[in-house]
Amino acid sequence: MSQGPEGRPLWIPFVALATTLAVVDQLTKAWLVSFLPPGEATSVVGDLVRLVHAQNTGGLFGLLRGYALPFALLSMVAIGAIVLFHAKSGRSPLLSVALGLLLGGAIGNLVDRLRLEYVVDFVDVGIGSLRWYTFNVADAAISTSIALMLAMSLWPWVAERVGRGDAGQAGGRRDGPAAEHG
Repeated sequence: MSQGPEGRPLWIPFVALATTLAVVDQLTKAWLVSFLPPGEATSVVGDLVRLVHAQNTGGLFGLLRGYALPFALLSMVAIGAIVLFHAKSGRSPLLSVALGLLLGGAIGNLVDRLRLEYVVDFVDVGIGSLRWYTFNVADAAISTSIALMLAMSLWPWVAERVGRGDAGQAGGRRDGPAAEHG
């Protein structure tokens, strides 16, 4: 079982974060659908941020449109893998947060795929014709999760670079061979 630094289980925050994200994702999509017809847009911050009711039958960035069932099955496998990985991940609260974000996003989009056979996307950011892909709360959570895990995977490299010289002793710790000699 995944545990925190003091041996506390991290399942409660992991599941709570994932559940909260999936619910917020579904609520924001329901809110959008309640007032904005498919294909319509409305400005939030001028042309920079718009709400657009998009129905994405594909995957990430709208790729492979029309494959709702395969993407739903892939999402189910991913959800199982996320839960299994969390169970084996050890004691990292930050990893638990990243996996909770990933799980919540996967569940939010899976609910759409199973219920609607497409994912409701609605946040459109850009300037003029230079626009990013339309996304939703689940997509933002997944992207944030990936960024967190990427940063964590780079951390050993950063720690190694910063650890040269006196950086390892900055917090009053003395590790390694120098600590043995006083």
